[in-house]
Amino acid sequence: MDKKEIAFKILSENGLKYTEPRKILIEFLSEDENKHLTPEEIYDKLNPDYPNLGIATVYRNLQNFENLGIVQRLNLGDGVSRFELAELVEDVHQHHHLVCINCDKLIEVKGDLLGELEEKIENLYDFKIIDHDLKFYGYCGECEEKKDR
Repeated sequence: MDKKEIAFKILSENGLKYTEPRKILIEFLSEDENKHLTPEEIYDKLNPDYPNLGIATVYRNLQNFENLGIVQRLNLGDGVSRFELAELVEDVHQHHHLVCINCDKLIEVKGDLLGELEEKIENLYDFKIIDHDLKFYGYCGECEEKKDR
């Protein structure tokens, strides 16, 4: 089952109908998993093809999706919330992000590279870790190259 199918199953299991706006949003978010868009950006990209989809509907559904674990909110310290489709598989940690402090480019780091560290923390502090969120801040290749010129 892919993420889109799992998302629709989660909606159904929680008594939420499979509406056209929900379908549009989930399909849009699943098209390119490297999207990290604000609700306004999502609305702006969808509006030409779906003029009846209102900004309030986008916000409301993203909030519902977040509450159900279908989407993940990304806060990068700039006061703006971005959203992406969550992993939707139990016991799989979210991926990590690289944030360019010059151009705001967001790069995904696939895979969980912190397994050994988590195990040490769990043993040392008698604490069961269920997830983590890690962001690295620096310069993307393009900005680093421009900086060196």
